[in-house]
Amino acid sequence: MKRTVVVFSGGQDSTTCLIQALQQYDEVHCVTFDYGQRHRAEIDVAQKLSLKLGARAHKVLDVTLLNELAVSSLTRDSIPVPGYNPEDSGLPSTFVPGRNILFLTLAAIYAYQVEAESVITGVCETDFSGYPDCRDEFVKALNHAVSLGMARDIRFETPLMWLDKAETWALADYWQHLETIRHETLTCYNGIQGDGCGECAACNLRANGLNHYLANKSAVMATMQQKTGLK
Repeated sequence: MKRTVVVFSGGQDSTTCLIQALQQYDEVHCVTFDYGQRHRAEIDVAQKLSLKLGARAHKVLDVTLLNELAVSSLTRDSIPVPGYNPEDSGLPSTFVPGRNILFLTLAAIYAYQVEAESVITGVCETDFSGYPDCRDEFVKALNHAVSLGMARDIRFETPLMWLDKAETWALADYWQHLETIRHETLTCYNGIQGDGCGECAACNLRANGLNHYLANKSAVMATMQQKTGLK
């Protein structure tokens, strides 16, 4: 019995990871984190999608302590979410310090409990928006530390790490769920499901990726398959 735990927010990336995991594992558990996030609708979206897509279980963990410690535009209504600015190379206001450190560690503990062999996260270095905790180097370092600390080899998988957003859309389409991802996920920093507000940085990245994929389907699909090893 192959089991995995998906860190699941109900957004484009984690839902694409869940869809693929359901094809590759016998049993898939989802874990969603309530950290007092600004767009809390994502928790409801995650619950509905995990049920619809067929996850074995879905656990929502209360980690609201993170909200007290991490000041970000995703944890404070008083800090505006950023719009798209291609010239901005600094750390974005949407960065939540320590979020992926906490999420991956807790997901690994949950994986230990349910005897899962891996934890899947949708972090991506290609389109990582300047978040230092989405880098491959970080994930591998934390994976090593967690495995040492629990004396069990729980593998952190990052299926989107080297895919850009167009290729992530291609992956969803490969598994025949492009419309699910487009209309039922929530990626928008302003908490609007589907195509979102169309103004924030997350919506811009998502829309640009979709438009590029739809205009270059064959080429993008081929590149995605080459990167992922899918036939």
